[in-house]
Amino acid sequence: MAVPVIAGLGTAQPPPAAQDELWEGFFAKHFSGTTRALAERIFANSGVSRRQAAVNPLLEDVSDWPTERRMRRYQVEALPLGKEAVGRALTSAGLDAGDVGLFVVCSCTGYATPGLDILLARDLGMAPDTQRMFVGHMGCYAALPGLGAAGDFVTARGRPALLLCAELTSLHIQPAGARVDTQQIVSHALFSDAAVAAVVVPGDRGYALREVASVTDTSTADHMTWDVTDTGFRMGLSPKVPQVLSHHVRGLVDGLLARHGRTLSEVDGWAVHPGGPRILNVVERELALPPEALAASRATLDEHGNCSSPTVLLILDRLLRAPAPPERIVMLAFGPGLTLYAALLERGVPGLRPAVSWWPAAPAAGG
Repeated sequence: MAVPVIAGLGTAQPPPAAQDELWEGFFAKHFSGTTRALAERIFANSGVSRRQAAVNPLLEDVSDWPTERRMRRYQVEALPLGKEAVGRALTSAGLDAGDVGLFVVCSCTGYATPGLDILLARDLGMAPDTQRMFVGHMGCYAALPGLGAAGDFVTARGRPALLLCAELTSLHIQPAGARVDTQQIVSHALFSDAAVAAVVVPGDRGYALREVASVTDTSTADHMTWDVTDTGFRMGLSPKVPQVLSHHVRGLVDGLLARHGRTLSEVDGWAVHPGGPRILNVVERELALPPEALAASRATLDEHGNCSSPTVLLILDRLLRAPAPPERIVMLAFGPGLTLYAALLERGVPGLRPAVSWWPAAPAAGG
């Protein structure tokens, strides 16, 4: 049976903007009255100092655009971003597009048919028999079920699979006159744009994907929503989300590790989706982690914001580029449902040649 390993990652991001500049140059004028004072506090305490935006509100205000116009712009911006991420991932894995047996695309910020999966497969030269899967509206945790599908395909077919997570949250700024609440302000303060691709292969070097696991608390399904409106997609984010996570995260992680004969103390790498500072604080507390354990997650939040589905892969990329990459990594992501996903990665494959200093150097600035 083939062992699925992550053989390469590729990242691509649009130009950055400082959080302070976004506040002063756009959002300070977007909100008014008492809402403005609340919004200023939320922006200041977001844990974000810089974000990336394919459609920068400092240059172009899309808040009054109808959804149709936003979806047309999504195709224009997402296609080159996805192509860049996929190209880098394939290069780092030493593969050509024609080698891909399954192409999984995750995105909840734009829809069209033909979609990114078809257009990128065409433009990159994937084989006609390449299978495709599009995952939409799973939100921030979509990378992990996407990674699980890729791993299952590799195990069953013995062929490479490719995952792309691409999100353009900048297209969904809501109108100033729309119903404004704390949840909407939080989403405007946190979200960012990115594309990250991962190559999964049956191989003898890389990080073995041991398992992808999940738990969903359907009694709290209304705590996180992503509604399609006439003016883009509107986020609903209950302040009760950290409380729900606190009930489930320890059991999910302990169960995942126990099935592989591991314990929390044996995990030396954590890629935890930073839904916001409170989310990271809850995970740190419930898993009794030392402060440095979530340094990569907090740094990613600070430098890139919450990019929805690509974010946990950005954190993974940061971990793997460290001078001493972890031996064992737990990835965690959370989203609508309310759903928690976890994955266990281990460096090297028992019985096969271990992975030593194989991860490629960091790409040039802008990647």
